[in-house]
Amino acid sequence: MPNAMPKAMVIGTGKMGKLVEQTLTEHGFEVLGAYDQTSINALKSVANTPDVVVDFSNVSAFDAVVSFIRLHKCALVSGTTGFSPEQIEELHELGRVVPVIHAANYSVGVAVLKRAVAMAADALQGWDTEIVETHHNQKVDAPSGTAKLLLEALDPEGARPVVCGREGFCGARTKDEIGMFSLRGGTVAGTHEVHFFGQDEEVCLTHRATSRQIFVNGAVACAERLLKKKPGFYTFEELIFE
Repeated sequence: MPNAMPKAMVIGTGKMGKLVEQTLTEHGFEVLGAYDQTSINALKSVANTPDVVVDFSNVSAFDAVVSFIRLHKCALVSGTTGFSPEQIEELHELGRVVPVIHAANYSVGVAVLKRAVAMAADALQGWDTEIVETHHNQKVDAPSGTAKLLLEALDPEGARPVVCGREGFCGARTKDEIGMFSLRGGTVAGTHEVHFFGQDEEVCLTHRATSRQIFVNGAVACAERLLKKKPGFYTFEELIFE
């Protein structure tokens, strides 16, 4: 008998959510429904159990989504940004029960950028480093989750001070600080730049997204791979570069 069509549920009905729903269908998933912050309470009465939930919604839906996952024991692909450290820890705990991935960015190019930034930071120790991220004018959080991901690549121990913008007589730049700047405007899908400034030279590593589809493709690929995984909390790199 042919394998049953995998079932998915989408949390988030904005532009990203609609693209996720469309792409899941194109990849052979049966999408059981899509929910947002206004309809999230309806999850309590859902009868059909999905194999995987793909969440690109809002922090406010976190409790409802986690409760649903715990109840129905389905895999979770989370692309929502802005979670607190406690919520991230709860997702790690959820991985004890079901396969879970949470990533701030589902682009293969950004995953490669993260690796390149870590290598550059190791090779260019002592250079001044700055992160600049640009997104569309509807993005509600700053800095972006991807910028924070790149910050971790620069400073895995979190030991260096981070300056989010500068104004007035703020004094000379300190040796170890990392500047973080957020630009918002138009319909920019996402641009991230990591600058390394040395004596008389500069290295700039850049990733530029021209559509949301690249993030959706990565998330759907992760949904497909989680179906074959044991419970655990997985990183995007583990699933994509395995």
